[in-house]
Amino acid sequence: MGLSAEALREHLDALAVREPAFARALTRVGYPAPRIRDRGYATLLRTIVGQQVSVRSADAVWRKLGETVGDPTDPQVIAAASDEAMRAAGFSRQKIGYARSLADEVTSGRLDLENLPADDEEAIAKLTRVKGIGRWSAEIYLLFAEGRPDIWPAGDLAVQIEVGRILGHDARPNEKLTRELAEPWRPYRGAAAIFTWHHYGAGPDAAPV
Repeated sequence: MGLSAEALREHLDALAVREPAFARALTRVGYPAPRIRDRGYATLLRTIVGQQVSVRSADAVWRKLGETVGDPTDPQVIAAASDEAMRAAGFSRQKIGYARSLADEVTSGRLDLENLPADDEEAIAKLTRVKGIGRWSAEIYLLFAEGRPDIWPAGDLAVQIEVGRILGHDARPNEKLTRELAEPWRPYRGAAAIFTWHHYGAGPDAAPV
C-alpha cells in the first residue's frame, strides 16, 4: 500500500526543515491526501487500461472487460481471452498486446509482484519488462501501491512544473534538472512528488509571492 497520511506528513515535515520553499508551500496549500493503490496485477492492468483515456472511459472499459472475458483481476483469464473479446471490451490492438505481456510476465513467474526487488531501480527494471509499462508507470506503481518513500518521477510534467514554481524558477526545469534539484530531498522524494501534484491541483493561487 502507498504512503499513509501519517508517513506523508512526517516526510513532508522533514522536507520542510531541509527546504524552506517546501515549508512555505505547505503553509499555502496544506498537506496532500495519501495516494494509495492495491499492490498487484490488477493495479498494473488498470494502468494499461487507463493509458490515454479519461477516467470515465477507463472505468467503462474495466466494467466491460469483466462482462466480456470474466474476472479481470486474474491474469489467467486475460491470457485465455480471445482478441475479439478484448476488442469488444474496448481494447485497442496495442493495449491487447500490453495486457497479454503483463499476464504472461505474471503467470510465467518472471514478474512476482509480491516480491519485487528492494532496490528501486531493479524493481523499475522488472516492471518495465512489461510492454506498455514505461518508467513513469513503474514509478507510480511503486509509489502508490508499495509506498516506496524515495520514488521520484522526474519525467512527470506536473512534477517538473511544480518543482519550478515551488523553488521560484523562471522556467520549468527539465527532467535532468528536476532529478538534480531533488537530490537533497532523499529519502523523502516520494512525499515530495505527491506534494507537487497536490500543489499543481491548487492552481495559480499556490504560486509563491
